[in-house]
Amino acid sequence: MSKFFSGIFCAFLSFLISNSICSGSELKFSRILEKYSASLKFYSEEISRSPNSILAYSRRGDARFFLGYINGAKLDYEKMIELDPKLKISHWRLGIVYFYLKDFSKAAMQFEIYHNYDNVDRENGIWRFMSQFKQKGLDYAREGLLQYNSTDRPPYVWLYSMFRGELLPKDIFRKINQSDFSLDYKNRVLFHANLYVGIFLELTEGSKERAINYLEKAAGNKYGINSETYMWHVARIHYQNLLNKNH
Repeated sequence: MSKFFSGIFCAFLSFLISNSICSGSELKFSRILEKYSASLKFYSEEISRSPNSILAYSRRGDARFFLGYINGAKLDYEKMIELDPKLKISHWRLGIVYFYLKDFSKAAMQFEIYHNYDNVDRENGIWRFMSQFKQKGLDYAREGLLQYNSTDRPPYVWLYSMFRGELLPKDIFRKINQSDFSLDYKNRVLFHANLYVGIFLELTEGSKERAINYLEKAAGNKYGINSETYMWHVARIHYQNLLNKNH
């Protein structure tokens, strides 16, 4: 692993320890690092044996992304589509790596394509907004917001209204607190809320300090750490990237 990405992991590990996010979290994160390093090695060997294995490219692409090798993840995700072009319409992960590689035009297009596959998922619409914001600013991004007619899982209907300019960040958390969610489900909803409120503030206000506050909560969220979802890794990477820019 390069010194740069080793630094990302060390810094995030220090964050977990210093903030006492949850019992044993630093040990768990160390195990996550070992897990995906081993996964990278395993699927690289699998690809050597079976160079047309879409699953191997998918798994290695994920491992590369989680370890910070963003361009490597892009190559693996694109290889999946080369092997099976039908995968392009559903490949939201490719849009995310395009975003972090600052290829915002390709990112926006990939999220637009995905909308033809799933026209309910407002999280995809948020990523298209993010990509178009990076291209041409707030007005352009709001004009290009994808349209949704069906409801969505909490808190995405509220978050999408925030990106449209109809709600404030504080309204999101007020609505969450007023909802009758179980404790575990509320923690899950808060993970998504903190992630995208942080990104929203970073984009629309240029407020790195406020954004970092929310992204820190997303990266340290127990649901995210315990579930190791793709989007928790996104939160962790986005948070650390923002910290790096702030120093």
